[in-house]
Amino acid sequence: MKRSAVLLCLVLLAAGVCSACAQVAASATTRRFSLTAGGTVSLFQPDFEGGYNGSGYPIAQADIQPLIGVGAFVDVKFTRWVQLEAEGRWQRFHAFEGITEDNYLIGPRVPVLRFWKATVYGKALGGYSNMNYGYGNVGPYTTIAFGGGMDLKLNRRLSLRAADFEYQYWPTWEGSKLSPYGVSAGIGYRIF
Repeated sequence: MKRSAVLLCLVLLAAGVCSACAQVAASATTRRFSLTAGGTVSLFQPDFEGGYNGSGYPIAQADIQPLIGVGAFVDVKFTRWVQLEAEGRWQRFHAFEGITEDNYLIGPRVPVLRFWKATVYGKALGGYSNMNYGYGNVGPYTTIAFGGGMDLKLNRRLSLRAADFEYQYWPTWEGSKLSPYGVSAGIGYRIF
């Protein structure tokens, strides 16, 4: 009887060890890396209306009418906190006296708050911009941009870029400084 009890205890102990090993595996995993690409429509104040000073240099001043443009963006998510955004914007519609702007920017993106199906984020981008003064393209001009916005997840693949606000700073614009600002909205598709 003693041998039966010892054998029963050893079998139960071995079964407990096997089931304890099964508890080590995670019950769920999430994909860390993702790539989202999308398109936007934007409305920007170009900060230049075509005025020049006595020396022939352009003067930064609020434009009479904002520029309307289209754009594309790519968001790369490495982890929850390590993200990268690249964007191109071609603001060529509703131009005053033929003045248009193109932007090509890249930089970090940080999710600030997540609630419901929305993600509020901030971003700091750098790159260059070109400007058409009505008679031809001039540039590239160094561009630094700060902004943020909100993405709303529609389903597993699609997201709505409800609003993306951006303030740009062009420190080397024609011997002066330029500060365009605006808002964009669009839709994104998560590739993987």
